[in-house]
Amino acid sequence: MDDRIRTEIEAAVFRRLVHHFRERTDVQNIDLMNLSGFCRNCLSKWYKAAAHERGFEVGYDETRELVYGMPYGEWKAKHQTEASAGTVQAYKESIAAHGEAGARWFSKEV
Repeated sequence: MDDRIRTEIEAAVFRRLVHHFRERTDVQNIDLMNLSGFCRNCLSKWYKAAAHERGFEVGYDETRELVYGMPYGEWKAKHQTEASAGTVQAYKESIAAHGEAGARWFSKEV
């Protein structure tokens, strides 16, 4: 497989993942973080960082809208629920497991 085809396949997989997350609004970001170590916001930050690495500046709000399919505030108002104390504690504990690289991705700045 050549690089062009591999890139096209990877792009299609990314679009499918984003579509899946848009459809599964019942799955909360904190649950994704606790289970997998990444969430919709991480994808948004990775998108922003990848664009920056290629000389394109795109805002975090813009990349979140690309991932969420709507402005983040709107998605949050429609779909985000209150996390239990146990879920929040598990999230706090999971951040430490990601080390320095994880802390960078969980910060507001990329």
